[in-house]
Amino acid sequence: MTNPLLSIIIPAYNEEKRLPGTLDKIQQFLADQTYTYEVLVVENGSSDRTLAIAQDYAQKYPFIQALHEQMRGKGLAVRTGMLAAKGQFRFICDADLSMPIAEVNRFIPPLRPAAEIVIGSREAPGAIRYNEPLYRHITGRAFSQVVRVLALPGLRDTQCGFKCFQAEVAEELFPLQTIEGWTFDVEVLYVAQRRGYRIVEIPIPWYFNAESKVKIFRDLRKVVSDLVKIRLNAWRGVYDAPLRNS
Repeated sequence: MTNPLLSIIIPAYNEEKRLPGTLDKIQQFLADQTYTYEVLVVENGSSDRTLAIAQDYAQKYPFIQALHEQMRGKGLAVRTGMLAAKGQFRFICDADLSMPIAEVNRFIPPLRPAAEIVIGSREAPGAIRYNEPLYRHITGRAFSQVVRVLALPGLRDTQCGFKCFQAEVAEELFPLQTIEGWTFDVEVLYVAQRRGYRIVEIPIPWYFNAESKVKIFRDLRKVVSDLVKIRLNAWRGVYDAPLRNS
């Protein structure tokens, strides 16, 4: 069987309220597309009905898979989904669907920019933020500045939850990922830059969700620790290790 063009990977931790609406919107959108696709919901460590809901949708729609990881961590869930996916293009999609799902067509051919990795950006020229409180915008900009200084010069927005990787690039990068929390994005993009892959940011419309689980000030110490870990890993040659299939 031919691999699908698009894999959508949805990390889902305690998402019983938002997941049904998100999957309904994605299903309705994909039903109108001419390309092939799959959706992987990766539940990890939830204490609610997230896994049961994902399994219910997987029974109803053959293109949906429900995967389970015992441990928590958005990075862990994304890595599991990326390496289980079969699509030629593998798209990380936040469960809150803060970017309209129709925008995914800009991340795949024929609209996709010429790059191995395409990431949604709330900071690129042309991006629009809806209903975002000022405090959240300021803290987000501060975080982005720290990331640019310590790890990823040239990228405006590494933490937007919508990113698309070519299959072979995903299969090279994600086995090298060591961070299992929400700063995994920085690590994966850092390794990609070290290996010479082109990363292009595209502006997106983005809708603020007050139920976001990311609390930058609360998690600041962990963020700094992760950024230091990335640089130490690079110094120690962790990201230069031979791949498992080589």
